[in-house]
Amino acid sequence: MIDWLRNFIDNYTGGMYFPAVQVKDIIEILILTVIVYEIMLWIKNTKAWMLLRGIIMLVCFIFLAWLFQMHTILYLAAQSINVLAIAAIVVFQPELRRALEKLGEKNLFSNINPFDKGNENERFSDVTADSIVTACYEMGRVCTGALIVVEQAIRLNEYEMTGIELDCKVSSQVLINIFEHNTPLHDGAVIIRGDRITSATCYLPLSDNMSISKDLGTRHRAALGMSEVCDALVIVVSEETGLVSVARGGQLTRGVKREELREKLSQIQYRNSESRKFTIWKGWRRRR
Repeated sequence: MIDWLRNFIDNYTGGMYFPAVQVKDIIEILILTVIVYEIMLWIKNTKAWMLLRGIIMLVCFIFLAWLFQMHTILYLAAQSINVLAIAAIVVFQPELRRALEKLGEKNLFSNINPFDKGNENERFSDVTADSIVTACYEMGRVCTGALIVVEQAIRLNEYEMTGIELDCKVSSQVLINIFEHNTPLHDGAVIIRGDRITSATCYLPLSDNMSISKDLGTRHRAALGMSEVCDALVIVVSEETGLVSVARGGQLTRGVKREELREKLSQIQYRNSESRKFTIWKGWRRRR
C-alpha cells in the first residue's frame, strides 16, 4: 500500500517544481499577509471599497475572456493596462493621501531626525483643558452645537486658512461666545493649538465611512473625517441632543461624560512629555 502510494505521488508530481521553503520565506509571507489584510481593512468602509469591487469584477471579466480566448477583448485590455493604472492612482488619490499621512504620523525616526525637533507642538495647560470641558458641557446643557479641534503633532495650517484667524487665549467664556447662535463665528470649527485658539469657522473634511449612523449630522461627520486625516482630538457638542462626543483616530465615541472628556484631554496633554522622558531614561540606562 505504501509503495503504491509512493508510486502514485511520483507519477503525478514528478514534473512539478517544489521550491525549498526557508524561514525567511515564511516570515515574508506572513508580512505580506498582514499588509494585505490591513489594506483591505482600511478601505472596507470607504468609497475605495466600491471602486475595488468594480476592479475585481473587471479582472474576472478579463479572466473569462482569456479562458474563452476572446482575442479582441484581450488585445484591448493589454493596450489599456497603463491607462487603467494611472486612472486608479487618480481615482484613489484621496485614500492614498490619507494612507501616507497616517504613515507620516509614526514617530519612528523623530528621536534621531533633527528636523523634527522644531515641529513639536506646545502642550496645553490644565487651565485650558478645564476650560474646554466646562465650555462643552455648558453648551451641551442648552443644546448649542460646537466643533472643537485640539491640535497635536500634525499642524493644521491648511484648515486654519479656511476660517478666521483669532489667536486668543482659550477660556470657557470665549468658546461659549464663539458658538452662540446667530453670531458671526458660530458656524464651523475652532482649532486650538497649545493654550490659544488659532482660528474659528474652519471647514473640516467630511468622513467617507459608510458605517456611520444615519442619525449623525454634518458636524459629527466632519469631526470623524478630521480625525481620519490627522492625529487631532475633535470634540463635538450636538445641537439636537446636547451630548458631547469625541473623535480620534477615525473612531467616534458618543455621549462621553465630563470625567471621560477630561481624561482624554489628559492623555494627549502629557503624551509627548512622557514619551520624551521614556526616551531620555532609555538613553541614560544605555550609557550606564
